Amino acid sequence: MKKCLLLGNGGREAVIAEYISKGYALYAVLPYENPSIVEAVENSKGKYIIGSPFDKELVKEFIQKEKIEICVVSSDNLLQDGLIDLAKSLGLKVFGPTSKGSKIEWSKTYALEIVEKLAPEFIIKNYNINKLEDLKNIIDEYKDENFVIKPEGLTGGKGVKVGGVHFSSKEEGYEYAKECLNDSGTVIIQDKIEGSEFTLMCLTDGKNVVPMPITFDYPYRYEEDKGPGTGGMGCMSYTDGLLPFLNKDDIDKCTQLMKKTIEYLNKDNLEFTGVLYGGFFKTKTGIKFIEFNARFGDPEAINVINALETPFTEVLENIINQNLSKENCKFSKNYTFTVYVVSKDYAVKPNKEPTTFKLDVQAIRNKGAKIYFANAKEIAKNTYTSVSNSRLFAVEATGEDFEQIRKRVYDAIHENVDKILDYRKDIGKIYIH
Repeated sequence: MKKCLLLGNGGREAVIAEYISKGYALYAVLPYENPSIVEAVENSKGKYIIGSPFDKELVKEFIQKEKIEICVVSSDNLLQDGLIDLAKSLGLKVFGPTSKGSKIEWSKTYALEIVEKLAPEFIIKNYNINKLEDLKNIIDEYKDENFVIKPEGLTGGKGVKVGGVHFSSKEEGYEYAKECLNDSGTVIIQDKIEGSEFTLMCLTDGKNVVPMPITFDYPYRYEEDKGPGTGGMGCMSYTDGLLPFLNKDDIDKCTQLMKKTIEYLNKDNLEFTGVLYGGFFKTKTGIKFIEFNARFGDPEAINVINALETPFTEVLENIINQNLSKENCKFSKNYTFTVYVVSKDYAVKPNKEPTTFKLDVQAIRNKGAKIYFANAKEIAKNTYTSVSNSRLFAVEATGEDFEQIRKRVYDAIHENVDKILDYRKDIGKIYIH
């Protein structure tokens, strides 16, 4: 059995771990014992060690000692830091872009430049600002707070702020934009537009591109899409791979843009394999581009990997061998539904003390749902504690009837999750902004 190293430890990695373990021996370097990943490692007869996946000497030593053959990375910071580069230098086959390839995520201006070059009709009017004077002049041009502020670098899905949602005046927006400018030397100001947001992720071997089911994410902390931005409070996908407000032509246009982008990134060397994540808006004037990520989204990965019909390790082999196609990477005709459970303070205020909570994992599974741990670890039987102020775990179900799987997930959470925790109760409703 081939040995595969997975780096990263969130809910996204938890679902990847589950499906890697069905065909490979799974190995991991974990900063803490994520229960889902540990379970997958043990089921596959693999091995994990506790340590920082950013410690390249530690990772290198682990790879060489265990004679690992394949490396999978789907974490933005690890990709930027060059863990795929390290694996490639050691002769491993990889799933994920090099640091240079992942620049399309960690530099928003770079991504915008590429899209403007390849498909300018996708671009929302924006300003790339690196001087305080220019920032003030641009914001002065807006009549009110109807603009969007985007930091240049990685923010874990929490950095973009929208006028009228995250700030209520031009002055407040200016202060946040100034903060972003001071942090990185660059900030992006973009027109605010109205439409329905969606995510299209494509698997790629560097030349071939296979679109995955479209997902609808819930990035805001509270019901009715209110409150601060988060890493994502839930996600869903539909049986036909689309969403009610989209058609096949919409997706074909997005897929074509993403294929051209992959070709652009790999024009000199093979810098990008794995997943290209595209965030888009469907508007009255067509599809508009929001952002690219260089990896699976979280929770989107939980949805699309559970919708995968072809074994995930077969897809990995096809990517490694550069023969990926729609024929050897198929998705089921099922709905998927995911809800994240968090501490009550999540994304609202710093939680200085760990959150300890009770949870019966088997009871959730008995309801026909799955659970994927993110930023939590087990400290006693059915007792867990948070390891950061981020999302704790996700609950997911897949099936042919949307209302049935939605009820399955919410019943599992309502009946078994500790009342000191929180979650959005409106996942499944489509919002237009």
